[in-house]
Amino acid sequence: MSATDLKSIPFNRTHVAENELDYLVEALHQGSTCGDGPFTRRATALLRELTGAGGALLTTSCTHALEMSALLLGLRPGDEVIVPSFTFMSTANAYALRGAVPVFADCRPDTLNVDEHLLEAAVTDRTRAVVVVHYAGVACAMEEIGALCERHGLTLIEDNAHGLGGSYRGRPLGSFGRMATQSFHATKNAQCGEGGALLVNDPGLVARAEIVREKGTDRGRFFRGQVDKYRWVDIGSSYLPSDVLAAQLTAQLESFGRIQLRRHAVWNAYHERLADWAAGNGVAQPMVPDGCAHPAHLYYLLLPDLDNRQAFIGHLAERGVQAVFHYQPLHTAPAGTRYGRPAPGGCPVTEEVADRLVRLPLFADLDEDAVTRVVEAVQSYRVR
Repeated sequence: MSATDLKSIPFNRTHVAENELDYLVEALHQGSTCGDGPFTRRATALLRELTGAGGALLTTSCTHALEMSALLLGLRPGDEVIVPSFTFMSTANAYALRGAVPVFADCRPDTLNVDEHLLEAAVTDRTRAVVVVHYAGVACAMEEIGALCERHGLTLIEDNAHGLGGSYRGRPLGSFGRMATQSFHATKNAQCGEGGALLVNDPGLVARAEIVREKGTDRGRFFRGQVDKYRWVDIGSSYLPSDVLAAQLTAQLESFGRIQLRRHAVWNAYHERLADWAAGNGVAQPMVPDGCAHPAHLYYLLLPDLDNRQAFIGHLAERGVQAVFHYQPLHTAPAGTRYGRPAPGGCPVTEEVADRLVRLPLFADLDEDAVTRVVEAVQSYRVR
């Protein structure tokens, strides 16, 4: 049988968790499918247990959770927020929407996380916050970054879209920042198609965060009997997901341990079985520093250059394996140049790794035969 006769291996396939379909049916028949229902409460409790967050609010996306963090910061036009250039555009867009200037910092060449040694030079008298992204779920240097924020009186925010289940020196990712955001997009370890959460680790922000999520109203207090009517009391928007999505997410979070076992098995198989090939072809594998426990969110390879990256993706496609590249630098994007600016020294590492990175298929239902096919397809490529 030729490679073209084989069933294609997709980059991602969503996992259907145990009880997921039953919970969806239950949510549809419970009499109310709007937000803050019983499944919203169950999923929130599971998320708090998993992350150790002081407060957690489900949202319709990680993008909306980031927008909530910008509202809670009270940003004004001209304020600056330091963000990685190597990240999804929502990390910067959320703050640009409030009139703030995203200041794009370069990444480290080993973990691809924001380079903590470059942050000091990016701080000005207009800087209000530092946003970190734990790329591939590998923790940023949180001690150094936390110390910098404390020294300059800055708010630390974690964009933890990749990091659910990861930790730094035994402490869950998402528990370090004053606020943190989660993604439950279909590509994430736990997913409900589209969804997210804002984790609030500052008790003083929890009440206002609830108001911001509920269109700027004190509706939550009304339903708890704390006020006799609910009114518009602050700015906000409609960030609350349906309880149907929360039902799906509840099942995913209940099955999170089993999901993680399988994802780690795939990640470890790639890492071990491709080590000799990578070393022989000048290809870099992911690096996980001591003290970091990653959640096997994604597995990437860094090819020597753009030409090899593109040829490698085509080579795998010919063998029925879908591999994809990832983030493109925000500091050179059309909107990035319009609304933000690079930190001093620019972002040369980001520009380089964005041209070289390839992500391999990784999802909970990827079986052993498929893993072997991916490995063999990779090993059959020779760097030019």
